[in-house]
Amino acid sequence: MIKKIDLKLIFALVGVALIWGTTYLGIRVAVETIPPWFVAAFRQTIASIILLIILLRKNELSWQGWPYLRRQMILSSLMIVVANGMTTVAEQTIPSGLTSLLNALTPIFVFLASVGIGLQKPNIKGFLGVIIGFLGVAFIFREGLNELLDPNYKTGIMFLCFAVTGWTVGTIYIKKNNQKSDHIFLDLFYQFAFSAIVQFVLAFMFSADRNVSNWSLNSMFAVAYLAIFGSVVAFFCYHYALKKVSATEVSMLSYFNTVIAIFLGWLILDEIITVDILIATVLIIIGVFITNYKGKKQTL
Repeated sequence: MIKKIDLKLIFALVGVALIWGTTYLGIRVAVETIPPWFVAAFRQTIASIILLIILLRKNELSWQGWPYLRRQMILSSLMIVVANGMTTVAEQTIPSGLTSLLNALTPIFVFLASVGIGLQKPNIKGFLGVIIGFLGVAFIFREGLNELLDPNYKTGIMFLCFAVTGWTVGTIYIKKNNQKSDHIFLDLFYQFAFSAIVQFVLAFMFSADRNVSNWSLNSMFAVAYLAIFGSVVAFFCYHYALKKVSATEVSMLSYFNTVIAIFLGWLILDEIITVDILIATVLIIIGVFITNYKGKKQTL
């Protein structure tokens, strides 16, 4: 009997790969004229309003108690305020392709942190992936050490390090507390709403230029795209796919994000793709794959 093709699953998987691959380009366009913390704040505000409408229509907006709210605030602080916000700030001075490539190292840092605190047993396969992944980083900066002396570039790298750290700690927090939820839209609503408030505070504190008249239409459209597609649609696709296939299989698609981001940066923003960048991309993807891939268990 021929197995029926699940078109919804195919669309969800393609959505995860394509949408999250384009968000780096969207951020880069948005921060051209809009201060990054305002980009992040408006993105999460729009996303939280959309989720609020969905929750109200489904009659699923509810109060889950203070412990629940505290968990969502912690995750929001780490994975949206710090990880997403700092990535947005970094893209003011770092090309979108390079940003996506360095963010692709996050699973390797999650592996190292998990081993460090005892959540995961060390293994040769994992450390081999770490070594290969960091060889990719070495190729990126092999002949670009002079760029690191540029204060703006160096600041961007620093913010990106904070972003990777935030996502890593957030992921470890989820793993350590075994956080599983059947209310993903409600979780995301609280996380997006909380992060929007915090990021607006940061925007008014650290944004020198608050003149809205300087914001271009392209940048505003980019913010709307990031909110609707990058936050709401992509997360919906991701969680729908997780119901149908394993997390490992879905995560394989995330490797395309970096390739898509680098290609779009070259195609639309004229970002330079060097041989070192191409070699680094291959090494990092291989490293992450080796570190995280779990083969199917044999059954007798």
